[in-house]
Amino acid sequence: MKLPRTMSDAEPFFLPGGRVGCLLIHGFTGTPKEMRWMGEDLNRRGYTILAPRLAGHATQLRDLTRTRWQDWLAAVEDGWNLLRGATDIQFLAGLSLGGALALIGASYLPAAGVISLSAPHHLPADPRLKFARSLAWLMPEVSKGAPDWHNPQAALDHAEYPAYPTAAIAELNDCLAFLRQCLPAVNIPALIIHSRNDRGVLPENAEAIYAALGSQDKKFFWVVDSGHVIPREPDRQLAFQATADFIHQTVDAL
Repeated sequence: MKLPRTMSDAEPFFLPGGRVGCLLIHGFTGTPKEMRWMGEDLNRRGYTILAPRLAGHATQLRDLTRTRWQDWLAAVEDGWNLLRGATDIQFLAGLSLGGALALIGASYLPAAGVISLSAPHHLPADPRLKFARSLAWLMPEVSKGAPDWHNPQAALDHAEYPAYPTAAIAELNDCLAFLRQCLPAVNIPALIIHSRNDRGVLPENAEAIYAALGSQDKKFFWVVDSGHVIPREPDRQLAFQATADFIHQTVDAL
């Protein structure tokens, strides 16, 4: 039996800093590498950073097929508890699926604030979705289609799985259904970052998340020169600055 081994340059990472920490959660079929530049930027500003690896990710595609969305959330909780042991104040932040998991976590974990980047509210309408688990036997994988990048150089060394396991798509759909139930219970400060040119998760998702959030302190931050993976795109510094400003302002208000 071939044991799972983390993909090269895609390991989880911890960057010690000050008393304020931020948990950075990567996206669906992605790896912690997606969050590395964001983590390094926030760490230079004095924040402690932990970027966990979601269950079934950054190893082999078949590992993701065997996971459930609750396993992804459990990885977030593990990271959260580790970060709490090293910091006094914690923030949740995530990209895409990671943003959805951060928002779910924000509905029940005692975080100071939450940041989502390119988070989905729902999957595109497709009659096959309700049959995804059954279809997985006939079609185990789904092609990713054309890449959504504004930074071709970053795309060259992006660490991710080459396809979507059909069974994992069913889990993602269930995860987002649970997210929609959780959003009204999110009552901490929230920052929603999205690209107006995201072709993977359309901007309407950000608007739906914003509208459903229970928080009275919620903000949009739109970027334009980016595709889906904002932390590795040309607008990343704008998003990093917006995140740092949000954390600083939220901590000051505590």
